[in-house]
Amino acid sequence: MSGKRERKILARNRKARHDYEILDTFEAGMVLKGTEVKAARQGRVQLKDGYVEIRDGEAWLVGSHISPYSHGNRTNHDPDRDRKLLLRRSEIDKLFGATTRKGLTVVPLEMILDGPWIKVRIALARGKKLYDKRETARRKAMEEEMRRIESEW
Repeated sequence: MSGKRERKILARNRKARHDYEILDTFEAGMVLKGTEVKAARQGRVQLKDGYVEIRDGEAWLVGSHISPYSHGNRTNHDPDRDRKLLLRRSEIDKLFGATTRKGLTVVPLEMILDGPWIKVRIALARGKKLYDKRETARRKAMEEEMRRIESEW
């Protein structure tokens, strides 16, 4: 039996890296119901509009969508419910302090299947201005052009 666990990315929030400057990342477990786990393993997850909220000293993933499981019948879950995140107290305190004092936000980056567990990678982020987004796009286009020119040689 090997010590390595399977790590598979179930969903990515590509818009987060476009709209936000990522300052720090954390990995958190999630409290899920049975049909949510089955649907997430099938990759039926959308994190695009999600964010993390700190309520009563607990972290909650709000606005993410896990589609209902196809064979779930009446025991299916609510697709848009808030899901509790499992973080250490020090991590929750750090996130809470940063979001209240510095005006930062916490966004989900990706949902990961880590062995038997489903985890979400979240990031402490600062919103980008429109000119920052344009600069990022310009830099990415220039790097792509350089790669194309190098490959021609």
